Amino acid sequence: MNLFRRKSVTQLQAEALTDQRLKRALGATNLTMLGIGAIIGTGIFVLTGTVAAQNAGPAVVLSFVLAGIASIFAALCYSEFASLVPMAGSAYTYGYATLGELFAWIIGWDLILEYALGAVTVSIGWSGYVVSFLRDVGLHIPGQLSAARGTLVTLGDGTQVTAIFNLPAVIIIAIVTLLLVIGIRESANVNNVIVFVKVAVVLLFIVGAAHAVNPANWHPFIPPSTGVRGHFGWSGVMQGAGIVFFAYIGFDAVSTAAQEAKNPKRDMPISIIGSLLICTVLYIAVSAVATGIVPYLQLDVPDPIAVAADHAGVGWMASLIKLGAIAGLSSVILVMLLGQSRIFWTMADDGLLPKFVSRVHPKFQTPWITTIVTGVVVACFAAIFTVREAGSLVSIGTLLAFVIVSIGVLVLRIREPNLPRTFKTPVVWFVAPMGALSAIALMISLPWLTWERLIYWFAFGIVIYFGYSLYNSKLGPRKIAGETGWSRALKIAGVIWIVFGSLGSILWLARYRTEYIPGALGIVIGLAGFVLAWSLGALLNLVAQVSDHTHARHLMMESPGDLEK
Repeated sequence: MNLFRRKSVTQLQAEALTDQRLKRALGATNLTMLGIGAIIGTGIFVLTGTVAAQNAGPAVVLSFVLAGIASIFAALCYSEFASLVPMAGSAYTYGYATLGELFAWIIGWDLILEYALGAVTVSIGWSGYVVSFLRDVGLHIPGQLSAARGTLVTLGDGTQVTAIFNLPAVIIIAIVTLLLVIGIRESANVNNVIVFVKVAVVLLFIVGAAHAVNPANWHPFIPPSTGVRGHFGWSGVMQGAGIVFFAYIGFDAVSTAAQEAKNPKRDMPISIIGSLLICTVLYIAVSAVATGIVPYLQLDVPDPIAVAADHAGVGWMASLIKLGAIAGLSSVILVMLLGQSRIFWTMADDGLLPKFVSRVHPKFQTPWITTIVTGVVVACFAAIFTVREAGSLVSIGTLLAFVIVSIGVLVLRIREPNLPRTFKTPVVWFVAPMGALSAIALMISLPWLTWERLIYWFAFGIVIYFGYSLYNSKLGPRKIAGETGWSRALKIAGVIWIVFGSLGSILWLARYRTEYIPGALGIVIGLAGFVLAWSLGALLNLVAQVSDHTHARHLMMESPGDLEK
């Protein structure tokens, strides 16, 4: 079976013209505001503090610059695709059109991780600001119910308690999920108002708190490394860039709205690049002011910008910042969960996921089953994850999407050079490789635990693809000649054996070998695990293939006319 079967770009363009299921109602301004609304969230209100305190110090400014450069390269590639293929699905659709179905599945599975954990991360930040704001007005949420499981929470009297789960994060996910099921209709004007409030709050902080900046807090600008990879020094700046990269995923959300743009060929590049540039400038300014006001080691809190405002002696502004953050983060959660639904819907429409995934509620006209399942899963993770754990996973997922989109642009330029392109990535033979390489560099800088979780996620996804999606894709044959339920089960068992055997070998070589059997013997055991996994998996698949051919020959001999039919 062809794992790299592709959708035709011309077919997708024709589909975009005739598919009226989504209303084209967004102009360039609305799309840009959508991007800013999705970008300005946890990255600026939460990750600024945690990355400064644990990774980069005042050089968190450089982390934002490096992440912004990688994003600009990717944004130029996204812009070419979004104007060329104005369909929902974002990088998943672009991968399907250029690199083939297997890569499309990988990026779609990756986007599911990105949007779901994006909502988790933002809801954790939302919780921190809500707890802080309620405390200001005299309402106290029990410390045991206000943070990730196992987190030490300091109470007003100075005592500390261990958190059980994050109740406010669960509540906001439940509210947003309910709104999405009922069918909340976000107009462009409402989104514009929310963006105006968020940007106003950010500008108010920059201007109003700048007087309290103490340049001494910026020294040393790059704190010396503690000897632990990613803990200050240049490795800390790079790891910080990989983590704050989460802040830039909003322009990806703009590309998911391509099917709702009035003039996508013109408006998508403007909105993607415009929203990214505006937000990058704001991020750099906010991180510089915050680390100038508060010593960076004191910013490892859920609401660092509010803490910086308190230190600046503008208490009234602190409360306003918290209100703005609460409102702004709420809209980001909504965008993330909506994006999640779109990815599910598109993949199910292509046959890669079961049809019930995109089932629409008869009254509310929303994908209610998907929305509820997503909400429950996101709420569970939001209850127990810390903001860094969730944010790192989202960052690595987004970076992988950027790698595939950057490579896809080059592949499409080679494969179909004569396609009419309204927007062309400038200096594509430099920008696209740099987009892929810079994203890979940031991925490498992320902690091993993040990679381990990503590997688990993809191992699970590969099993689903070979067990279900490969056979149910609209581009593939519904029935393989001679295949039986037994032979298909054997093929799936072979894939599972290869995937999880390889996973075990990777984890052994990268993590557990040095602890249990260091040296050459440990390496030999790991490599032997690879050989065994692939050998047994290939053997199971070979037995299944022989069974298919044998059964097909029997069918041909018994009823050749029926077989041809």
